[in-house]
Amino acid sequence: MKKILLLGSGELGKEFTIAAKRLGQYVVACDAYEHAPAMQVADECEVFKMLDGDALAAAVKKHQPDIIVPEIEAIRTERLYEFEKQGIQVVPSARAVNYTMNRRSIRDLAAKELGVKTAKYRYAASLEELQEHAKEIGFPCVIKPLMSSSGHGQSVARTEADLVKSWDEAQHGSRGDIAEVIIEEFIKFDYEITLLTVTQKNGQTLFCAPIGHVQKDGDYRESFQPMPMLPEHLKQAQEMADKVTRALTGAGIWGVEFFVSQKDGVYFSELSPRPHDTGMVTLSGCQNLSEFELHARAVLGYPIPAIKQEKVGASAVVLADSVTDHPQYSGIEDALQAEDTDVRIFGKPFTRFHRRMGVVVCSAPLGSDINALRDKCKAQAAKIKVY
Repeated sequence: MKKILLLGSGELGKEFTIAAKRLGQYVVACDAYEHAPAMQVADECEVFKMLDGDALAAAVKKHQPDIIVPEIEAIRTERLYEFEKQGIQVVPSARAVNYTMNRRSIRDLAAKELGVKTAKYRYAASLEELQEHAKEIGFPCVIKPLMSSSGHGQSVARTEADLVKSWDEAQHGSRGDIAEVIIEEFIKFDYEITLLTVTQKNGQTLFCAPIGHVQKDGDYRESFQPMPMLPEHLKQAQEMADKVTRALTGAGIWGVEFFVSQKDGVYFSELSPRPHDTGMVTLSGCQNLSEFELHARAVLGYPIPAIKQEKVGASAVVLADSVTDHPQYSGIEDALQAEDTDVRIFGKPFTRFHRRMGVVVCSAPLGSDINALRDKCKAQAAKIKVY
């Protein structure tokens, strides 16, 4: 049995904890607030702000974990190098977590060092630099904080007049103490995918079927698997994902995001060194192993002989439309009336406006109409209300 220190205890951490517990592991769930979802299923829990490096070090010293599994971005990630030197396994590696936390690091690695195809980009540390470099990139362009997640602080500037608002949004949505932003060329893509990529300690890199998804305000609303795409485009994405994850090192699951243009091919977008929110579609049973089971096996060094697509899957989120400290739910029974449908309520102890509070997942036999399944899943999710 290994002791795992889980840094971040939201819905993704909860599903990972369940997968780890089923394999006989001991999990200490950490987050900045009490009763976070993963804490409800873990062996122990700790409440502290993980951007506080001393508090993070104190938790590591107290629990003496064998493995540290970061499940969020808001961590004093440079401390992970210290823990790795102490002999603690960091997932997938301290290098990977540090590089992917900062968009400058991961974009320069991909585009400059590895030659992976990305959108054109520039950096700006002030509004004046943003205005200068946005003209070089051209309008529309995408403005993102160097450090953020789930679309926080991201916007599209369609004209020069939008740049002040974009700068302010990026500063408000940034995590950590870095004010710098990245300005990206606006790619006219036909669709975007998440390619869940599994790197193993003692095995080959594996790929799940591509996941299509829809985002709103930078956050995922629905996902579906497999996303139909040309074989040559899938091969391009797999080669890019393999190249980047190999350079970052370590074992675990990665959510690698791509833009796909039927005309121009595949563009690398971003990468998360952990289970991906769009990967919650795998809870539908569309794969032989969910992304959380894959992550647990890879982290522990257990074999993963193959990833098999067994069904078509879809997911749709359940959002809060009010603010409360005691969320209640209605419509779950109605949502479950449909065949091959499941509901996962995350157990978050409070809501924010449009906070993700649950997900509905549906499946159908391989070869089924993916769009019809998406419509069904969204319809069932709409029946659930949070109040």
